[in-house]
Amino acid sequence: MTDEQERVQPSGVWATAVGVARVRALETERENALFRDPLAQAFATAGGLWPSSPPPDDEAARRRRLAVSFSIVIRTKFLDDLLQQASASGVRQVVLLGAGMDSRAFRMDWPEGTRLFEVDTAAPLDFKDSVLRQERAVARCERITVAVDLREDWPAALAAAGHDPAVPTVWIAEGLLIYLPDDAVELLLARISAQSAAGSRMGLTLGSRGVIERFGADAVPGSAASMWVSEMPDDPVGWLAGHGWEADSHTLRERAAAYGRPISTPPQREERPGALISAVRR
Repeated sequence: MTDEQERVQPSGVWATAVGVARVRALETERENALFRDPLAQAFATAGGLWPSSPPPDDEAARRRRLAVSFSIVIRTKFLDDLLQQASASGVRQVVLLGAGMDSRAFRMDWPEGTRLFEVDTAAPLDFKDSVLRQERAVARCERITVAVDLREDWPAALAAAGHDPAVPTVWIAEGLLIYLPDDAVELLLARISAQSAAGSRMGLTLGSRGVIERFGADAVPGSAASMWVSEMPDDPVGWLAGHGWEADSHTLRERAAAYGRPISTPPQREERPGALISAVRR
């Protein structure tokens, strides 16, 4: 039986990872792409979202989809830069929490000795590996998959896979925390902090204040927005300081302008820094 025949199709929260891959594939086709992800189209195709995904009939829904897609592009670039900076500072352990269809192990240049751990449940990792075999993809670092639910004892599974908490790690939680209730977010951060030596780094994306009301109120059941449950705290920098991290927070609008993709429309409400977070463990 071929990988295509054995492949379990995306469902639930992890199906949104295929939607993210589609956005990254579309960005990759742009002449002035902020990043290039050669595997994104293969993930989107395997998940049934390529070459196209039908646009919503409703204009408001179409605008919301464009806004979400734009945020995915900006956050991807932001976290790419953070990872490159962490590597340049000497960090050689990378942990992607809720890795989904992330292909950074394959598309980024990594220093010798880098170990990259992809933590997710078995279903998305199996789906992903079937596509990687089909594409004959070769990782540019030591890639280690850790099949575990983040609601379980994932630090133990990560340690068993070879993660060393005594040396610095760069942690990435991209498009993840918005799907977790507040108590689960707190537990996740506490666990990350407990596994982080001084000099560790972290990149987070947080749901901006009011995003659930704006996007989730009339979201289609099963869509990403229908599963969003948490937003960023009022003071993200103070929140992270309480966990031992020195953080910088940014808005999507700010980063988009810095990347040469300014948002032309004025903000409809106050935009608080915090959608994109970079942090260092002191």
